[in-house]
Amino acid sequence: MSTAKSGDAVRIHYKGRLHDGTVFDSSEGREPLAFTLGSGQVIPGFDSGVEGMEVGELKTIEIPCAAAYGPADPNAIVQVAIDDFPEGVAPEVGLPLQLGMEDGGSLQVVISDVSDENVTLDANHPLAGKDLIFDLELVELT
Repeated sequence: MSTAKSGDAVRIHYKGRLHDGTVFDSSEGREPLAFTLGSGQVIPGFDSGVEGMEVGELKTIEIPCAAAYGPADPNAIVQVAIDDFPEGVAPEVGLPLQLGMEDGGSLQVVISDVSDENVTLDANHPLAGKDLIFDLELVELT
């Protein structure tokens, strides 16, 4: 039986969770995740965890934050005076926002704190700084 190697097209069912048991993503009830192994389409630790699997194999992998979304960057957290916050938008912790950039692009942020004076915006990926656990099943290999 062949094993998954770089350049192979694979389809994977997965459940991603944190060490406290929180499930942050899953393919349950959806089509399996399809990607080309080694192409950079998924985080590096996911790629290396799938490599060597056989169709039908079940496997649990742990991915340290450095091989996932990296450490949280304190420079990606900024405070905005609450008076400068847009009218009509009630700031609350967890609210995702899209900020327009000078170059015409946009930046996804989440409100991480609200005080009487400031709103704290965090542009880090929600899983930055976290070690991840994935339960995997290789469904198809081509």
